[in-house]
Amino acid sequence: MTFDDPQSPAWDALLDAAWKARANAHAPYSGFQVGAAILREDGSVTAGCNVENAAYPSSICAERNAVFAATAAGMKPGGLKAVVVVTDAPDLTPPCGSCRQVLAEFAEDAPVLLANRKARALHRLADLLPHAFTIRNLKG
Repeated sequence: MTFDDPQSPAWDALLDAAWKARANAHAPYSGFQVGAAILREDGSVTAGCNVENAAYPSSICAERNAVFAATAAGMKPGGLKAVVVVTDAPDLTPPCGSCRQVLAEFAEDAPVLLANRKARALHRLADLLPHAFTIRNLKG
């Protein structure tokens, strides 16, 4: 199974994990619950949800929560193989700029599936964040 078709069964485990994580989102201020799941190089799936805080800048997105949890479990740069982001919004919701930057640290061109209850769209991270700032830029 491959991740080159948004309807592929290869996405099922990631979608399931992302929807389950979304159900746990803490979004009392925006009411906008997001779930994310990433496939790691070793085949494991790590999910995250958004967590809002009364001090708004202290909030964190679902995508970064998933990456940080996977990193705590041992994922290294290059170890992220695919990403799913789910919401109940009528329009598909891509990762914010900060999340795109964090995702690029672990996989500059991973497939990113956006989904809601009615639609799916497949993107490449490199298309969502062209010319990402990476470790290459720090080596000047």
